[in-house]
Amino acid sequence: MSPRLKLVAILLACAAPLVLAWIAWHFGWGTGSAGNYGELIAPRTLSGPPFQELRGKWILVSFDAAACDAYCERKLYFMRQTRKAQAKEQSRLERLWLITDAGAPRPELLAAIEGTRIERAKSDAFPGNPVDHIYLVDPLGNLMLRFPRDPDPSKIIKDLQRLLKYSQIG
Repeated sequence: MSPRLKLVAILLACAAPLVLAWIAWHFGWGTGSAGNYGELIAPRTLSGPPFQELRGKWILVSFDAAACDAYCERKLYFMRQTRKAQAKEQSRLERLWLITDAGAPRPELLAAIEGTRIERAKSDAFPGNPVDHIYLVDPLGNLMLRFPRDPDPSKIIKDLQRLLKYSQIG
């Protein structure tokens, strides 16, 4: 093989990954989906008693009436289980149920969700229909993520594990 052909072969071998990457990016091949399950939302700082007291912790937030139907109970259960699934990191994560009316939750429900903070609050700062979602607030008090209606708990767990692993705060 002549020296000129060897040089061309080396140049092609070096340029091929760049050319292939540009073609893949240009035609949208392999871009896949986002790495997170929850929907990232524009951060907004939350203030007020429940959020001020929980600064320094990641907070899972649920809004519902005190009567708490089956969907509400399922969300509270998911929040409890996703926190427990964090194992040694669970102390960095809090659960907050914000009650949207003047009623009182049933005693058996309170026993089932022991450890969940319960407060009364309005949902003004939360996008969409807050009753449909579980929200995540970061340790600095910023609303940052919401999970879809009828979420997949294993995907919530994965999102939280990734956040807790790479977060230097909270």
